[in-house]
Order: sequence, then C-alpha cells, then structure tokens
Amino acid sequence: MKPARILIVDDEPLIRQSLAGVLEDEGYQTHAVATGEECIAEITRNAYDLILLDVWLPGMDGLETLARLEDIPFANRPVVVIISGHGTIETAVKATKLGAFDFLEKPLTIEKVMVVVKNALQQRKLEMEVERLKEAGRRDLEIIGESVPMKALRQQLALMAATNGRVLIYGESGSGKELVAHAIHNSSARGSEAFVEVNCAAIPEHLIESELFGHRKGSFAGATEDKIGKLQKADGGTLFLDEVGDMSLKTQAKVLRSLEEQRFEPVGAETSIQVDVRVVAATNKNLEEEIERGNFREDLFYRLNVIPFYVPPLRERVEDIPLLADHFLKEFTTAYGRRPKELTPEAYEVLKEHRWPGNVRELRNLMERIVIMSPQVRIDARHIPLIPGKRAVFERAADRLGSLHEVRAAAEREYILKTLDETKGNVTKTAELLGLERSNLYRKMKALGIGPKE
Repeated sequence: MKPARILIVDDEPLIRQSLAGVLEDEGYQTHAVATGEECIAEITRNAYDLILLDVWLPGMDGLETLARLEDIPFANRPVVVIISGHGTIETAVKATKLGAFDFLEKPLTIEKVMVVVKNALQQRKLEMEVERLKEAGRRDLEIIGESVPMKALRQQLALMAATNGRVLIYGESGSGKELVAHAIHNSSARGSEAFVEVNCAAIPEHLIESELFGHRKGSFAGATEDKIGKLQKADGGTLFLDEVGDMSLKTQAKVLRSLEEQRFEPVGAETSIQVDVRVVAATNKNLEEEIERGNFREDLFYRLNVIPFYVPPLRERVEDIPLLADHFLKEFTTAYGRRPKELTPEAYEVLKEHRWPGNVRELRNLMERIVIMSPQVRIDARHIPLIPGKRAVFERAADRLGSLHEVRAAAEREYILKTLDETKGNVTKTAELLGLERSNLYRKMKALGIGPKE
C-alpha cells in the first residue's frame, strides 16, 4: 500500500525536522515548508493526504492558508490538522469552521501527534470512500438515451430543477420512472437531503398507513415499539410515492391532508408532526380513468399532477437500445469480473425488433443473462435468448442449457421472476398477469425454488 504523504508547515526548523523524523519512522512520506505561501505552492504541484499546519506563520498565517485550501477540489484536498503554541478556544473554533480536522497545542508529544495523524488519515479515507460511492450512485442513476423523447425529458428536468413543485411521473412498468424521480431530486435544492421511497403496490393496505406516517407503541397488534414513518424520514427532502395508483382510497385521503397541511399524525398518536417534504409520485395507470372508476381521488390527482412527466416505453425510443445495451454489458462484465463483450450489428437489429414489454428493466436483465451465460466475447444474433420469433443458437453442445424439461423449468422460472419484478413482488398481481390461481402460483414458485421475496 502506498504510504500517506504529509506536508508539514511550520516556521520553526527544529519542529519541522522533529515532526518529519517521527512521521517517517512510522512509514509516512513527508515534506516540510516554512510559510503559508510555500504551502499553497506545494499543494498545487504535488498531492498530499494530510497537512500539519502551524497557526503563527510569517506573512499569510495558518488560518488564512486554511481558508485558501478550500479552493482545492474535494478529491485533491488534504485533511488539515492545526498546530499552535498559543492555542485559544476562539482559534480552535475558527479553525474547525474553516474545515480543520483537529487542533494540536505545543509543546507536541509523539503520542498525541500519532493518534491525531492516524485519526485524520482515517477520516480522509472514509470521506473519499463516501465520495466514491456517491459518484458510483450518480453513474447508476444516469439517464441514458439520445432519442428525441429522452432529450425532451432531460430539457424538462433542467427547466424545473430549481422549483419545488409536486411531480407526477407516468410510464409503463420498467420504463425508468424511479430513475427520473431520483434525477428530479438530485437536480433540486433538496438534492443533499433524503430521498425516501414508498412502493404503494408492494405494501399491504393494513400496513401502508404505518409505513407512511409511523405509529406509536401499542397502537395496534404487533406494534411493539414506536416507528418513524417514511414521511417524517423525508423531512427536508423528497418522498417518492411509486405506483401511487395502487394506494387505497382511505390512505389517499390521509395523504391528501398531509400534502395540504405538511402535517400528519402517526397511527395511535394524539399530536401531529410538522414536516417539509416534496412529493414525487409515479404510476403506470391512467389516473383519469381510475378517477372515473372511483378508484382514485380527483382532488389528490390535482395535488400531485402539478408537473407531469412522461417516460416513454423502450419501443418508442428504439435508437436508444444500442446505448443502453452497451451500458448494461459494461456494468455487468465489470460487476462479475468477466471479459468485455461486444454486440454485433446483427445482434443490435434483433434487439431493435423486439417489443420490450418489460422495457428497460427487461433489456437490463437480458444483458445480465448474456454476461453470465454466454462465453463468447462477440455476441451476435444467435446468442440473444428469449426473443419472440428468434431462436438462440448454441455453437457447441457444451453451450446447451440441458434437457427439454430443464429448459422449460428455467424458462418458467425466469418468466415468473420477471413478472414478480414488474409487480414489485406482489404475488396476487403476478398470479393475475400469469392467469393462475394464487395458490397454484405459490406451489409453482416453491417447485422452482423461488422465494416470496424474490
């Protein structure tokens, strides 16, 4: 492992020399300068993990130098520990506000210096890891597509980025509504706050109020302790109501009230809680038709539908399929440690001809299956499985999936899993879509080794 690099900034030669000796004995790389100006110049030339910075310096003092370090991009900015021979609470507070990790008073002791240096470097490591995970999350939430509908969607996102209006996202299952909801949140002033999701289709009706609003201990059977609801967890941020069209009328009434008042009462509570929440909702249903059928409240619809978004199905943006397929292939070859794969022009044509009833989610699942199942580096039309009207051809006997019974079982298992994914794990809805009785579906799931949570 590469040793950490530490810059020592102190106008006393003996302190620079002694600190450098102690730190190098512990395996760190060091460099020492005498002024704040030299510190800034050195930081612009070379990368450091930590700076030991004296407050009292000739010319630009330590606090001014610390303030100047804030201009360095976060990824290159070292963690700073302030050193002072005349430490005061006021100086320590100023240094902390300017971003210093800790404050050391002279005379220094080896034990204290080493503990603070170790903790500071650990803190920087954690911060860099958090930043890396955030960046990975941003890449995962990237909206991919250069088709006219996707360009229009991105323009709409840019126009309403600074607003706080409620949003209702329309689109088929698997088309990317949740991705758009994340993009709306991230581009808003609330982007650094919580994004809390509630899947209205997956939560049983008798539990959704508790899930949304929380409950007090003893308010109903099984409520053995207080629970904070999703609405309170989203305070200051965004609450995403996925598949809001599946919410019961009783819950709709409570949600409507909480939207109007930004206040709610947990189940079993006598006092209400004030929140500041932006609501983004999504649905794969035509809510105006649901209103006519009496399944959705008209007043709630108008509260949610301030800014409507439409996410087009994949079949309406065929030109985006190669971009998405390449993106998912790269994602899964990296995740599974496989060699990079590429699709031939003929393979792209097969993908473009498919109707994609499962939309982007179906394409993503297909690319994952290809990465796992196909040993070939070049994927052509013969290696694209489960495309209606197309037949996957296996070049060698070793490529075969097995007996006819095994192939049939594998296909049934995959189709059930895909349908469960589309219904967010709702077994009742899955049974309806598959034309099975719920009990028959449970038996088949058990036989195929599918757990309810899958």
